[in-house]
Amino acid sequence: MARFTGKVAIITGSSSGIGRATALLLASEGAKVTITGRDEGRLDESRKAILQAGVAKANVNAIVADVTSAQGQDLLISSTLKKFGRIDILINNAGANIPDPSGKTRVDCTIDNLQEMFKLNLQSVVEITQKARPHLAKSRGEIVNISSIGAGPSAQPQSVYYSSAKAALDQYSRCAAIDLISEGIRINVVQPGFVSTGFSTAARGLSSDESLKFYNGMGELPHCIPAGYCGQPDHLASVIAFLADRKASEYIVGQTIIADGGTSLVLGMHANFGQKK
Repeated sequence: MARFTGKVAIITGSSSGIGRATALLLASEGAKVTITGRDEGRLDESRKAILQAGVAKANVNAIVADVTSAQGQDLLISSTLKKFGRIDILINNAGANIPDPSGKTRVDCTIDNLQEMFKLNLQSVVEITQKARPHLAKSRGEIVNISSIGAGPSAQPQSVYYSSAKAALDQYSRCAAIDLISEGIRINVVQPGFVSTGFSTAARGLSSDESLKFYNGMGELPHCIPAGYCGQPDHLASVIAFLADRKASEYIVGQTIIADGGTSLVLGMHANFGQKK
């Protein structure tokens, strides 16, 4: 029997990248999944990828929703319960390093940009966790929050607000893990480094080819990614699935797994972003 047979998982930000890969992996291993994103076209691509892997249509719940809105959060919870009857796993993957519309960067970014960054990368996680909590308590469920090596301890001057929001997410996850383990709810964190998803290049306006070249180039630089190659969404999906599988990781509570090919150990990647002039 597949390891997630009988389990129901919500994966936010699953219309592309790590979220899509995670939803595909969990569904392929027996889970019934709610996938979600704001872009209907990309979300449908995720749905089709899951079905093409041999997953039954009845095991996929695709919901177009904005996780930063109360309506979007409520829809994810209610539609999952209506279709599947329970919630066992919550993967809080949705997040972004949102460019400041004013064009400002680093510590010059506006306060509006700060608030928007925290609303998506921290507040939405807190809110959906609160709403999923009673259902996860019933199932003695799992929460995996997706952070970033940008959270520290090394400084990230090129993404001050994003990194700060992810650092706050990490501490929230630790505190909530201790608070909720008595209810049987287990919370852990995954910190990705560079992953070839377009995440790090979207703000730069790079094309698909330029983005691929960027990630491949970073992977060839040992002072950036010692492993010698850039991570793929599947690499992170495997780590997330490990933490979502209680049989495999039940004694891990409130911890952070760094999956970055060694980047955070060498601290050399800043050289490729340039220094403030």
